[in-house]
Amino acid sequence: MKKFKIVTPQSSAEKSNAIADNFKIELESISQFNHEIVIAPDNSEDEFISIAKDADAIFGNGKFTAKIINSLENCKIIALGSVGTDTMDVGAATKNGIPVTNIPDTFIDEVAEHTICLILASYRRICKLDKMARSNEWSQGREFLYQFPRLRGQTLGLISFGNVARAVAKRAKPFGVNIISYDPYVSETVMIDHDVSPVSLEELLTQSDIISMHAPGGQQTFKMITKKHFELMKNTSLFVNNGRGSTVDEKYLIEAIKNKWIAGAALDVLEQEPPDPKNPLLNLENVILTPHVASASSRFDPARRRRMGVEVSLVLSGRWPTGCVNPQILENSNLKTWQPYSAR
Repeated sequence: MKKFKIVTPQSSAEKSNAIADNFKIELESISQFNHEIVIAPDNSEDEFISIAKDADAIFGNGKFTAKIINSLENCKIIALGSVGTDTMDVGAATKNGIPVTNIPDTFIDEVAEHTICLILASYRRICKLDKMARSNEWSQGREFLYQFPRLRGQTLGLISFGNVARAVAKRAKPFGVNIISYDPYVSETVMIDHDVSPVSLEELLTQSDIISMHAPGGQQTFKMITKKHFELMKNTSLFVNNGRGSTVDEKYLIEAIKNKWIAGAALDVLEQEPPDPKNPLLNLENVILTPHVASASSRFDPARRRRMGVEVSLVLSGRWPTGCVNPQILENSNLKTWQPYSAR
């Protein structure tokens, strides 16, 4: 029986409990095969290539460049343990006929909950009130809040309407907010089915009291929101980003906050992570920051590891994976579908 070589980047394995428990969770699916799991140092491309070039499968997170992907001689799948695919060259994988999988539906609840938390905390100025309560300004808190309207009746704008944004809309609706969304890749009827009004990007920016960014990373969305967009926003609006830091031109976000084009921001992601200690966002009172943790919960590591194991197992057994980001290669591959289907 063939022995499959399955490679994982060292940096990825060290960030999880995989090494400590000897890949117990991944092996729930992979153990059916004659296999070896190899931890490959990934401080440099050449270092990783020297170990991974003859791999049958690769799983984990890492910077998978075209050079790395083009060097793979026998790779049948690259299974990422993240939602985003911006750390790898999907185009190169597609050219080489390698399916790439991610985990788009594993942490929807966590990210949606974190988004709602940031929306509520920023809208009710919780951090400011916490400081007031601790610094002998107790009696001033109520007067401070008199200047802000209640949340009910406000407009929440969702940029992109994927899985997380839909979960946010579901959780936000009971607060009585009006929800609008911009996403050129999602049918208007889908938004309407979620009781969300489809609008243009300009309409969203000018109408929203709270703007929540959910666009994925990538070339098409790189610095998608920049100076001209912040200038369109209400000066009372709040900007929330739990998606990707690369989608926002951060220097103009800072300018917008300092110049009071907008009222504040709540961010789980930044352009540079961790941020430079001199980043002005760290010292702005009307900015809430969390350290890219929106997807984190007690089920985070087990869930993503289990999903990667399942995807690798499916492909090594000759079947389509469940979460392929380059599905166009599957029909021309030797992999079998889950069940008979018609392409027409």
